[in-house]
Amino acid sequence: MLAAILKDRLTDLVLEEISIPAPLAGQAVVRLKAAALNRRDWWVQQGKYAALEYPALLGSDGAGTVDCVGEGVDNAWVGQEVIINPALHWGANRTAPSKDFAILGMPTQGTLAQYVAVPANAIVAKPAHLSWKEAAALPLAGLTAHRALFYRAGLQAGEKVLITGAGGGAAQLALLFAVASGAQAWVTTSTPEKLQTCIEMGAKGGAMYTNPTWDADIKEQAGGFDVVLDSAGGPDFTKLLEVSNLGARIVFFGGTAGPWPAMPPQRLFWKQVSLLGTTMGSPEDFADMVQLVADNQLIPTISHVFTLEDCNQAFTTMGNGAALGKIVVTIP
Repeated sequence: MLAAILKDRLTDLVLEEISIPAPLAGQAVVRLKAAALNRRDWWVQQGKYAALEYPALLGSDGAGTVDCVGEGVDNAWVGQEVIINPALHWGANRTAPSKDFAILGMPTQGTLAQYVAVPANAIVAKPAHLSWKEAAALPLAGLTAHRALFYRAGLQAGEKVLITGAGGGAAQLALLFAVASGAQAWVTTSTPEKLQTCIEMGAKGGAMYTNPTWDADIKEQAGGFDVVLDSAGGPDFTKLLEVSNLGARIVFFGGTAGPWPAMPPQRLFWKQVSLLGTTMGSPEDFADMVQLVADNQLIPTISHVFTLEDCNQAFTTMGNGAALGKIVVTIP
């Protein structure tokens, strides 16, 4: 099969012919139709991720048809259209992953290839309204966003939620999910064009985080937020406290802007603010996310589409931060 291999950090991926994986007991082999990139893939290429192993076959997101299954797996799966849950071996405890937890694509072989072998309990029927590209854009970012909003923050209809950095894939899906659930959503983003797109998706308003007074601007619009979803961290984190209502829940799943600044604990406890860390999610979170997408006919925002042969251009696009939504790779 054709696969895009990362031989070492700070190098381009190389297309190679490698063996099609054979399913082990409890596994399914999926013939992929499309994959999608996540910031994780780019960090691995940059050599700035934990427990790096090279060569690596990256890709955590994928959708395709089940080609064959291993011992103990229902043969009825063969030929079915599926999406893959990239949160492998989460375990039975919904509150936190097991010690065996792993993310698809490094150290396991990922989805930037024609076939991938995964545990059979990681495949879920593809929502019928989604194209292959749209289905591939959903898994990791959708899982992270859904768990953050609903399991961790407990977002309710009518509440006000702020989603920061709303150009990214997870933030775009969080906006779709929040609006579909009946919440009132605002965003921060980097350009007026991205803000207008978010408003067209259902956001009530927003501000450019490049503006030093974005917190005052957005607080004037919304009056304060019950839930804040953040993936950046960095020096602006204290501004999230300023725009939070009493009893607000701030959920974070990234730190691309660096560590938080020092802040007095009184700023948290006098407002009864909860800080909630999260990433990925449980099988229950994944099933709930897919059901929400299917029930509401939601469609992930796709920013760019590349072929597997052009996957290095996909990584370059990920690195320059120009995307609005997910970067998808079609599989021949």
